[in-house]
Amino acid sequence: MIVDAHHHLWRVEDGYRWLDAAELAPIRRSFVPDDLRPELTAAGVDRTVLVEGGRCDLDEAALLLDHARRTPTIAGVVAWADPADPALADTIAGYRRLPGGELLVGLRPQLQAETDPDYLDRAQVRRGLRTIADAGLALDVVVRVDQLPAVTRAARGVPELRFVLDHLGKPRIRDGGAGLAAWAGPISALAAEPNVTAKLSGLVTEADWERWTVADLRPFVTEALTRFGAYRLMFGSDWPVCRLAADYQAVLAALTEALPPLSPGERAAVFGDTAVRTYRLGR
Repeated sequence: MIVDAHHHLWRVEDGYRWLDAAELAPIRRSFVPDDLRPELTAAGVDRTVLVEGGRCDLDEAALLLDHARRTPTIAGVVAWADPADPALADTIAGYRRLPGGELLVGLRPQLQAETDPDYLDRAQVRRGLRTIADAGLALDVVVRVDQLPAVTRAARGVPELRFVLDHLGKPRIRDGGAGLAAWAGPISALAAEPNVTAKLSGLVTEADWERWTVADLRPFVTEALTRFGAYRLMFGSDWPVCRLAADYQAVLAALTEALPPLSPGERAAVFGDTAVRTYRLGR
């Protein structure tokens, strides 16, 4: 079974203002389950995890959960929430009362938008992380490389919470060896925390969109495998954002080629079992 642990759906009219950037014109349109289904079929993907799309408001969760309950291939939803919100527990409870609320498996704040690289050290944020852990949910962290040390401290400080690092922490793949050197130390420290898993996702869009090759990705994939091991890594397409650099099947093929030889168990982990275990997918 192949599980895509990271993709998005959105309707542009619903307030995704980040899509207004000129370079994002190729994906500045709506993507709904009917667009997703043929991609999954062509790539042989069985189940997926639907992740919030940068809208950053509470109403998006209802739309995502409704998509999931109507789409059997979507096994779980990671919705947006603010970890510093004093009403976070009420927000989670409200999400779970929505149609499809039983498919909520995690939360994701847009941490990459925080200018303070130490944002996760704030007391009110740490309280929110404990609230997420108490709710039995995973926390997706989408961060810049300079924020990785704070993620490490948070993972150490809240060991009961399952942290999921999106896009391997967004290394600067387009910078080649310099990007690898800047990222390798912080990712090694983070991988030492046993409650952290990471997604092999979003890599083609951290490379040169027009000229990337599998060889560009391979050192980062190899380093992630060395540090996390296959049983704490999971495939994610980051569709439709990946379309800026590659289509769905090309992303899956590139990761398959970039990985070193794996045992059957390791391959099953990367392409499905880690996501099922981490997000506690029941469908």
